[in-house]
Amino acid sequence: MLSTPGIAAAVGVTSISLLLVRNYMQGGTCRSKARLDNKTVVITGGNTGIGKETAIDLAQRGARIILACRSESKGTTAVKEIIESSGSSNIVFRKLDLASLQSVRDFANQFNKNEDRLDILINNAGVMWCPYMETADGLEMQFGTNHIGHFLLTNLLLDKLKACAPSRIVVVSSIGHRGGKMNFDDLNGKKNYNSYTAYFQSKLANILFTRELAKRLQGTGVTANSLHPGAVNTDLGRHLSVNQNGFLHALIAPLYWLFVKTSKQGAQTSIYCAVDESLNGVSGKYFADCREKDCAAQGRDDGAAKKLWEISEEMTGLSKSQ
Repeated sequence: MLSTPGIAAAVGVTSISLLLVRNYMQGGTCRSKARLDNKTVVITGGNTGIGKETAIDLAQRGARIILACRSESKGTTAVKEIIESSGSSNIVFRKLDLASLQSVRDFANQFNKNEDRLDILINNAGVMWCPYMETADGLEMQFGTNHIGHFLLTNLLLDKLKACAPSRIVVVSSIGHRGGKMNFDDLNGKKNYNSYTAYFQSKLANILFTRELAKRLQGTGVTANSLHPGAVNTDLGRHLSVNQNGFLHALIAPLYWLFVKTSKQGAQTSIYCAVDESLNGVSGKYFADCREKDCAAQGRDDGAAKKLWEISEEMTGLSKSQ
């Protein structure tokens, strides 16, 4: 049996070990002091989670922030909170529902008409592990929102980004892409839907889209990079059964504290990709914890990236309008 000093020592060692694990899991921090005065940033889904924390940071750097969100009430509330947190009043809400191609077109048309510039586009919004649902255009919700909506939005804003070069496109993906496979015969999962498989596919689509986009943007001064924010405690996981059960959620709360990032910590790689000077001219790469990392082999498949682009053009009608 341990003596009192022995118990105290064991508790001390355990506590230090837990703190070291927690510190490690918090990941990297963006150290750049870059200013964004007179620059405009669009952040999709910037009303909550890592998008909101990204908005606060970039607003503090002097940027004009446009929160592109589906909910007007949540978006306008977030604008007030970001103004209060950042000390900047140059933040506005614009309605954007990525699950509706018409909404994406409406947003882009109004933006291109009314805004003078676009320096940074952060494709941050997403849905995760939801039961089978369809977008307004009949696409599986996760593929339609996480990939197709952002694909169309990015393409419709490219001229503005090119005019403001050097400019950046940041795509928030996930380490979940490693479990993804592009099921080109059933992208909408109508034959055999699985919420996890659909999510992983949509995150792989983010990686492939960014890879192909970077190739097409060579020589324009516009860069495109993707990232994994880490395991972050946001409402993105609201469809998980453990988060719908109060008892189970309370039971695993200590594990969240130990292994899961806060939204501010989760936003660091998005901020890094948006502002860090070392990434000037860097494009087509994948980042995590504010460092370049290797994505999964299926994320480096140029044939799949090109095929996904062509299918995405057809789904959005871009191929007909070009």
